[in-house]
Amino acid sequence: MNNTEKLDAIREYIYYIFSSDATGHDYYHMKRVARMTSLIAKQEGADQFIAEAAAWIHDVGDSKLFSNSSDELDKLNDFLQTINCTQSQLKQINTAAKDVSFSKGTTPATLEGKIVQDADRIDALGAIGVARTFAFGGSKGQLIWGNDNKENTSIQHFYDKLLKLKDLMNTSTARQIAEERHSFMKNYLDQFFNEW
Repeated sequence: MNNTEKLDAIREYIYYIFSSDATGHDYYHMKRVARMTSLIAKQEGADQFIAEAAAWIHDVGDSKLFSNSSDELDKLNDFLQTINCTQSQLKQINTAAKDVSFSKGTTPATLEGKIVQDADRIDALGAIGVARTFAFGGSKGQLIWGNDNKENTSIQHFYDKLLKLKDLMNTSTARQIAEERHSFMKNYLDQFFNEW
């Protein structure tokens, strides 16, 4: 398989796993992150195949989505071998995908990983980010907001994480994209509190 065929196979594998997810970490999230990763990787001179492959698989094994993370990662790596990813590609893809999550509080070691992290964070911003926040909160039984208890509400998540993301982007390309989406979210919150 050439790299284009490998990416097609990875996309199908991800569709199978995430097509029915209702937390905002669905197949379309992976698709947007992969597309944004490809765009940023071109601008930043990264390895297109490694970056895009890592983008597609970045949520496989995430403990907030899977009860047995290591099993999912083992299955993924078995799959990547069946589509003829080399050992070098396997290592680079896994390295690029492993430190993407905001909750880990780490910056990926490679340019490709930094780009996937940026693309994932961009998808948490703007109109899509607002929608995903409420989808995730609803799936976890969170209130939208509360006058008395603001912790563990979807709106509080904007302050705990989302409004911080713009300043945590790794690449100049991502910083430019994040700026507009960040502004949208601030305007959204102003409107939300006016209505509340």
